[in-house]
Amino acid sequence: MPIDFRNTNTVWASILVETLQRLGLTTAVICPGSRSTPLTIAFAQHNQIEAIPVLDERSAAFFALGIARATGHPVVLVCTSGTAGANFYPAVIEAKESRVPLLVLTADRPSELRDCHSGQTIDQLKLYGNYPNWQAELAVPSLEIGMLNYLRQTVIHAWERSLFPVPGAVHLNIPFRDPLAPLPQLDTDILKPQLQLEDFFAHIPNSQFPIPHSQFPSGALPHPEETSGCQRHPIPYQEWQQCEQGIIIAGSAQPQHPREYCEAIAQLSKALGWAVLAEGLSPLRNYADLNPYLISSYDLILRNRQLAQQLTPKMVIQLGELPTSKELRTWLDNSQPLRWIIDSSDHNLDPLHGKTIHLRRSVEQLGLWTDEEMGKQGKRENIPGSPSQNYSYLQRWCEAEAQVRTAVDQTMTTMTQLFEGKVAWLLSQILPPMTPLFIANSMPVRDVEFFWSPGNTGVRPFFNRGANGIDGTLSTALGVAHRNQSSVMLTGDLALLHDTNGFLLKNKFVGHLTIVLINNNGGGIFEMLPISKFDPPFEEFFATPQNINFAQLCVTYGVEHQLIQSWEQLKQRLNPLPTQGIRILELQTDRKADARWRQEHLPKFAADMGWDLPG
Repeated sequence: MPIDFRNTNTVWASILVETLQRLGLTTAVICPGSRSTPLTIAFAQHNQIEAIPVLDERSAAFFALGIARATGHPVVLVCTSGTAGANFYPAVIEAKESRVPLLVLTADRPSELRDCHSGQTIDQLKLYGNYPNWQAELAVPSLEIGMLNYLRQTVIHAWERSLFPVPGAVHLNIPFRDPLAPLPQLDTDILKPQLQLEDFFAHIPNSQFPIPHSQFPSGALPHPEETSGCQRHPIPYQEWQQCEQGIIIAGSAQPQHPREYCEAIAQLSKALGWAVLAEGLSPLRNYADLNPYLISSYDLILRNRQLAQQLTPKMVIQLGELPTSKELRTWLDNSQPLRWIIDSSDHNLDPLHGKTIHLRRSVEQLGLWTDEEMGKQGKRENIPGSPSQNYSYLQRWCEAEAQVRTAVDQTMTTMTQLFEGKVAWLLSQILPPMTPLFIANSMPVRDVEFFWSPGNTGVRPFFNRGANGIDGTLSTALGVAHRNQSSVMLTGDLALLHDTNGFLLKNKFVGHLTIVLINNNGGGIFEMLPISKFDPPFEEFFATPQNINFAQLCVTYGVEHQLIQSWEQLKQRLNPLPTQGIRILELQTDRKADARWRQEHLPKFAADMGWDLPG
């Protein structure tokens, strides 16, 4: 029987858990503590939910975030009362900013034990400010049927709010009175004959996960105002077709169905004859065969100011968030083209505050709509703006991409020193097909942007770019890799050190994660900033070298460690990947020398290119 009738708390907690399971919950990450005992027991004894105990709450939260990010399904987080829940806060912020569904359950003392120094008690109401999609405090557990109905329906609503209209975190604060342990109480005997379980749970449809837009039949797509409440703008397809200087910018994205996502963008690109500037964190670079107009080296191209001026667009279709590239953002800010932002959320995705119109649709919806429009138009040879008539501007982009990409690839191929940027380039060349790759913030993200080479591997990039922090890096990567294909993480030393408690997940982690560690003994990103010229205080307060022996650290946690001393050695370790365990492949690099290399060489890849300006 799914309901535990030993006492009031066990009934309450087991109804909560059974409701979630019937909604489709498969994973709960649980931190130790006393006040959360009823929840812990209910999750631990449910044989259809994987309950994973994790010591450190911050690590637990990011581990749950990684699982939810990889699957698209809500994951439950459980903790006791007091400051335990405060350690979930960074992951709750990331869940909101990057739209990942989480259900945060914080146990609490009842109201009569608050504000009286009862111990391990803080104000947990609205603990996470405005970051949850929804938040509520449940009533104190009761055996009255009406209250059990309330519990069930509140849990259903919480589940739905974690997914719609935009995925994110939901916080339920749950007070419990003693006894917290499952000590038998006689008053539950009266409830048993009243609670007809199949009738009680009958109306809950299983697995209420969001349906990928690509699975809706054409013409049956849900309109954004039905899910987000946002006003819909019409798609200006004819206006796009008539523009001879348009581009598509594809920002970071982690779609559940990456090939379908890439196909939709390719369809739009080919229909309009517009180049697609694809960020390294977009799956587009790993499905390059789908799109003949793919531009991966735009950051390097735009460092040539004359070239950047010649390539100024009149119209831009922005897919999701803007890429990381500062060069691209500055170029758009200076040129102020008319820009349409394609994203199904209610978020404002224009930090440049330009001439933007948000079209509240998914990329997949736009792809289906493009198919319909092409069907209406018939043959495209006589349509203004079609590839045949838009060849000049498009050709300039494609020629620049071909030349710069060749220059980058040749430079990386012949490079023998352990330069940080080549790691990203090499990963793009050799990772096994479909490998999940978690990319840490700071320099790894930017090196992927600069150097990741287009291919057809289907590698799936994952990242925490919602708030762009380094907290939870290892734990999120382990969550992405848990019960998934053998995975890889690309990180610097500081991001890894910030989350070494993630290694405590080792005994519960199922699968394999290879950590490619770029150890430059400090924060390489700061070497690229003006503050690097001011030392002191730069080295001590910004670069913050930690001087850690990672081989010894790995011994402490029982993690495999290998020091990589050549590119050939790294290639041999990355394909094929192991199937179980965690290992670190450490490359020791020169932070300052690598920063100088980037500053000197990045502007040179497109320096000699250019065309005569139109007369």
